[in-house]
Amino acid sequence: MTDLGRFKAEFFKALAHPLRIAVLDVLRNGESGVNELCVTLDVEQSSLSQQLAVLRSRNIVIGRKEGLNVYYSVRDTTVFKLLDVARQIFNNQLVGVKSMLSEMSATTRRR
Repeated sequence: MTDLGRFKAEFFKALAHPLRIAVLDVLRNGESGVNELCVTLDVEQSSLSQQLAVLRSRNIVIGRKEGLNVYYSVRDTTVFKLLDVARQIFNNQLVGVKSMLSEMSATTRRR
């Protein structure tokens, strides 16, 4: 496996958790503190800290300490384009599933 292949695999593993994706979506609006993230995402600080550690270890987010508070931001905002593409793929698949269900429903009504 190439270095790029390993990087991609590890990068996608880092994104492979709904809470990590939710954190990134909140950080679209800019830097946010741990306490604010906990409230916004309605999660315990311990759960959030575990997920932030994964994102930090893959250099997806960076932390800035100010007094007792830590504030996080996304290191490279290009990650938002990737998340947007994932949303578009999801929407396309959803449209396909809805179309298939409509066809099945129409076939069932004709019988």
